[in-house]
Amino acid sequence: MRRLAAALLAGLVLGLGAGAGAMAQQTGAAAPFDYYVLALSWSPGFCDLGGARKSPRQCASGAGYGFVVHGLWPDRSFGPDPEDCDQSADLSGADLAGAGGLYPSDGLAAYEYRKHGTCSGLKPADYFAAVRAVRDGLAIPSQFQGVRAWTRMDPEDIRRAFIAANANMRPDNIAVTCAKGQLVDVRVCISKSLRAFATCPQVARNSCRRDSLLVAPLR
Repeated sequence: MRRLAAALLAGLVLGLGAGAGAMAQQTGAAAPFDYYVLALSWSPGFCDLGGARKSPRQCASGAGYGFVVHGLWPDRSFGPDPEDCDQSADLSGADLAGAGGLYPSDGLAAYEYRKHGTCSGLKPADYFAAVRAVRDGLAIPSQFQGVRAWTRMDPEDIRRAFIAANANMRPDNIAVTCAKGQLVDVRVCISKSLRAFATCPQVARNSCRRDSLLVAPLR
Protein backbone atom coordinates (compact mmCIF):
# COMPACT_ATOMS: atom_id res chain seq x y z
CA MET A 1 0.00 0.00 0.00
CA ARG A 2 2.98 2.33 0.07
CA ARG A 3 3.89 2.22 -3.58
CA LEU A 4 4.54 5.88 -4.37
CA ALA A 5 7.48 6.27 -2.04
CA ALA A 6 8.91 2.91 -3.03
CA ALA A 7 8.69 3.79 -6.72
CA LEU A 8 9.39 7.51 -6.76
CA LEU A 9 11.98 7.95 -4.05
CA ALA A 10 14.04 5.10 -5.47
CA GLY A 11 13.84 6.77 -8.89
CA LEU A 12 11.92 3.84 -10.33
CA VAL A 13 8.94 5.76 -11.67
CA LEU A 14 6.65 3.29 -13.43
CA GLY A 15 6.13 3.60 -17.17
CA LEU A 16 8.71 6.29 -17.95
CA GLY A 17 11.43 4.24 -19.59
CA ALA A 18 14.66 6.12 -18.83
CA GLY A 19 13.03 7.72 -15.81
CA ALA A 20 11.04 10.83 -14.99
CA GLY A 21 14.03 12.81 -13.77
CA ALA A 22 15.88 12.35 -17.03
CA MET A 23 12.78 13.19 -19.05
CA ALA A 24 12.23 16.42 -17.15
CA GLN A 25 15.87 17.46 -17.62
CA GLN A 26 15.72 16.86 -21.34
CA THR A 27 12.57 18.85 -22.01
CA GLY A 28 12.49 21.70 -19.50
CA ALA A 29 9.32 23.60 -18.62
CA ALA A 30 7.30 25.90 -20.83
CA ALA A 31 6.37 28.05 -17.83
CA PRO A 32 7.87 28.56 -14.36
CA PHE A 33 6.41 26.21 -11.77
CA ASP A 34 7.50 24.59 -8.51
CA TYR A 35 5.70 21.24 -8.32
CA TYR A 36 2.81 19.26 -9.74
CA VAL A 37 -0.61 18.71 -8.22
CA LEU A 38 -2.26 15.39 -9.01
CA ALA A 39 -6.02 15.93 -8.71
CA LEU A 40 -8.02 12.75 -8.26
CA SER A 41 -11.74 13.40 -8.66
CA TRP A 42 -14.21 11.27 -6.74
CA SER A 43 -16.30 10.39 -9.78
CA PRO A 44 -19.61 9.66 -7.98
CA GLY A 45 -19.44 13.07 -6.29
CA PHE A 46 -18.62 14.79 -9.58
CA CYS A 47 -21.63 13.10 -11.17
CA ASP A 48 -23.97 13.92 -8.29
CA LEU A 49 -22.94 17.60 -8.30
CA GLY A 50 -23.89 18.20 -11.92
CA GLY A 51 -21.22 16.28 -13.78
CA ALA A 52 -23.72 13.85 -15.30
CA ARG A 53 -24.70 16.56 -17.79
CA LYS A 54 -21.08 17.05 -18.83
CA SER A 55 -19.97 13.43 -18.90
CA PRO A 56 -22.97 11.09 -19.26
CA ARG A 57 -20.86 8.04 -20.08
CA GLN A 58 -18.72 8.49 -16.97
CA CYS A 59 -21.84 8.92 -14.85
CA ALA A 60 -23.94 6.14 -16.36
CA SER A 61 -25.36 3.46 -14.10
CA GLY A 62 -22.86 0.64 -13.78
CA ALA A 63 -19.87 2.75 -14.86
CA GLY A 64 -18.20 1.92 -11.55
CA TYR A 65 -15.71 4.81 -11.45
CA GLY A 66 -14.21 5.74 -8.08
CA PHE A 67 -11.21 8.06 -8.02
CA VAL A 68 -10.31 9.18 -11.56
CA VAL A 69 -7.57 11.50 -12.77
CA HIS A 70 -8.80 15.04 -13.18
CA GLY A 71 -5.38 16.41 -13.96
CA LEU A 72 -1.67 16.74 -13.25
CA TRP A 73 -1.17 20.47 -12.87
CA PRO A 74 2.06 22.48 -12.78
CA ASP A 75 1.66 24.78 -9.77
CA ARG A 76 3.63 27.57 -8.16
CA SER A 77 4.30 28.20 -4.49
CA PHE A 78 3.57 31.90 -4.98
CA GLY A 79 1.87 33.82 -7.74
CA PRO A 80 -0.54 32.62 -10.41
CA ASP A 81 -0.34 29.02 -11.55
CA PRO A 82 0.54 28.57 -15.23
CA GLU A 83 -2.33 27.64 -17.54
CA ASP A 84 -3.17 27.66 -21.24
CA CYS A 85 0.45 27.75 -22.37
CA ASP A 86 -0.46 26.45 -25.83
CA GLN A 87 -4.17 26.03 -26.51
CA SER A 88 -3.39 25.22 -30.16
CA ALA A 89 -1.39 22.11 -29.27
CA ASP A 90 -2.25 19.18 -31.50
CA LEU A 91 -2.89 15.74 -30.01
CA SER A 92 -2.83 12.70 -32.23
CA GLY A 93 -4.85 9.54 -31.82
CA ALA A 94 -1.68 7.86 -30.57
CA ASP A 95 -1.27 10.59 -27.93
CA LEU A 96 -4.79 10.03 -26.66
CA ALA A 97 -4.28 6.28 -26.75
CA GLY A 98 -1.39 6.85 -24.35
CA ALA A 99 -3.86 8.45 -21.95
CA GLY A 100 -6.17 5.43 -22.11
CA GLY A 101 -7.55 4.37 -18.74
CA LEU A 102 -6.31 7.50 -16.96
CA TYR A 103 -9.12 9.96 -17.58
CA PRO A 104 -12.82 9.15 -17.84
CA SER A 105 -12.90 10.53 -21.41
CA ASP A 106 -10.55 11.44 -24.26
CA GLY A 107 -12.11 14.90 -24.26
CA LEU A 108 -10.93 15.53 -20.70
CA ALA A 109 -7.46 14.17 -21.50
CA ALA A 110 -7.10 16.55 -24.45
CA TYR A 111 -8.44 19.49 -22.45
CA GLU A 112 -6.12 18.83 -19.53
CA TYR A 113 -3.07 18.58 -21.77
CA ARG A 114 -3.85 21.86 -23.53
CA LYS A 115 -4.69 23.73 -20.33
CA HIS A 116 -2.07 22.29 -17.99
CA GLY A 117 0.19 19.79 -19.71
CA THR A 118 1.55 22.32 -22.20
CA CYS A 119 2.89 24.33 -19.26
CA SER A 120 5.02 21.36 -18.14
CA GLY A 121 7.20 21.52 -21.24
CA LEU A 122 6.46 17.86 -21.96
CA LYS A 123 5.15 16.53 -25.23
CA PRO A 124 1.75 14.80 -24.97
CA ALA A 125 3.16 11.26 -24.89
CA ASP A 126 5.64 12.15 -22.15
CA TYR A 127 3.07 14.11 -20.19
CA PHE A 128 0.56 11.27 -20.19
CA ALA A 129 3.34 8.84 -19.27
CA ALA A 130 4.11 11.07 -16.28
CA VAL A 131 0.43 11.16 -15.30
CA ARG A 132 0.25 7.37 -15.49
CA ALA A 133 3.41 6.93 -13.45
CA VAL A 134 2.21 9.16 -10.65
CA ARG A 135 -1.31 7.73 -10.65
CA ASP A 136 -0.11 4.12 -10.69
CA GLY A 137 2.32 4.84 -7.88
CA LEU A 138 -0.27 6.33 -5.54
CA ALA A 139 -2.04 3.92 -3.19
CA ILE A 140 -5.79 4.48 -2.75
CA PRO A 141 -6.99 3.66 0.79
CA SER A 142 -9.04 0.49 1.04
CA GLN A 143 -12.17 2.26 2.29
CA PHE A 144 -12.63 3.76 -1.18
CA GLN A 145 -12.70 0.40 -2.89
CA GLY A 146 -16.24 -0.58 -3.83
CA VAL A 147 -18.23 2.11 -1.97
CA ARG A 148 -21.83 0.91 -2.33
CA ALA A 149 -23.74 3.26 -0.04
CA TRP A 150 -23.64 6.90 0.97
CA THR A 151 -20.94 7.19 3.61
CA ARG A 152 -20.20 10.02 6.00
CA MET A 153 -16.53 10.72 6.69
CA ASP A 154 -14.40 13.33 8.41
CA PRO A 155 -12.28 15.03 5.72
CA GLU A 156 -9.28 14.85 8.04
CA ASP A 157 -9.80 11.10 8.32
CA ILE A 158 -9.69 10.89 4.53
CA ARG A 159 -6.44 12.80 4.48
CA ARG A 160 -4.98 10.64 7.23
CA ALA A 161 -6.02 7.50 5.33
CA PHE A 162 -4.04 8.59 2.26
CA ILE A 163 -1.06 9.48 4.44
CA ALA A 164 -1.19 6.06 6.12
CA ALA A 165 -1.39 4.30 2.74
CA ASN A 166 1.58 6.18 1.20
CA ALA A 167 4.93 6.24 2.97
CA ASN A 168 6.62 9.63 3.36
CA MET A 169 3.39 11.53 2.61
CA ARG A 170 2.78 14.32 5.11
CA PRO A 171 -0.20 16.61 5.83
CA ASP A 172 1.43 19.45 3.88
CA ASN A 173 1.50 17.27 0.73
CA ILE A 174 -2.25 16.68 0.37
CA ALA A 175 -5.67 18.32 0.41
CA VAL A 176 -9.22 16.97 0.41
CA THR A 177 -11.75 19.25 -1.29
CA CYS A 178 -15.52 19.35 -0.88
CA ALA A 179 -18.58 21.12 -2.24
CA LYS A 180 -22.17 21.16 -0.97
CA GLY A 181 -21.15 18.76 1.77
CA GLN A 182 -19.75 16.11 -0.57
CA LEU A 183 -16.27 14.81 -1.36
CA VAL A 184 -15.03 16.38 -4.61
CA ASP A 185 -11.40 15.37 -4.96
CA VAL A 186 -8.07 14.61 -3.35
CA ARG A 187 -5.05 16.69 -4.41
CA VAL A 188 -1.52 15.39 -3.92
CA CYS A 189 1.57 17.50 -4.53
CA ILE A 190 4.47 15.87 -6.40
CA SER A 191 7.97 17.21 -7.04
CA LYS A 192 8.92 18.40 -10.54
CA SER A 193 11.21 15.40 -10.86
CA LEU A 194 8.24 13.12 -10.02
CA ARG A 195 10.47 11.40 -7.46
CA ALA A 196 8.89 12.56 -4.18
CA PHE A 197 5.94 14.27 -2.60
CA ALA A 198 6.20 18.05 -2.58
CA THR A 199 5.48 20.47 0.25
CA CYS A 200 2.61 22.73 -0.78
CA PRO A 201 1.12 24.45 2.26
CA GLN A 202 -1.09 26.72 0.16
CA VAL A 203 -2.76 23.64 -1.35
CA ALA A 204 -2.92 21.75 1.94
CA ARG A 205 -4.46 24.63 3.86
CA ASN A 206 -7.37 24.71 1.42
CA SER A 207 -8.38 21.22 2.50
CA CYS A 208 -12.07 20.86 3.39
CA ARG A 209 -12.74 22.20 6.89
CA ARG A 210 -16.15 20.65 7.46
CA ASP A 211 -16.66 18.36 10.44
CA SER A 212 -17.87 15.68 8.04
CA LEU A 213 -18.78 15.17 4.40
CA LEU A 214 -20.69 12.66 2.33
CA VAL A 215 -18.97 10.22 0.00
CA ALA A 216 -21.31 9.30 -2.83
CA PRO A 217 -21.52 5.59 -3.77
CA LEU A 218 -20.20 4.16 -7.03
CA ARG A 219 -22.63 4.22 -9.92
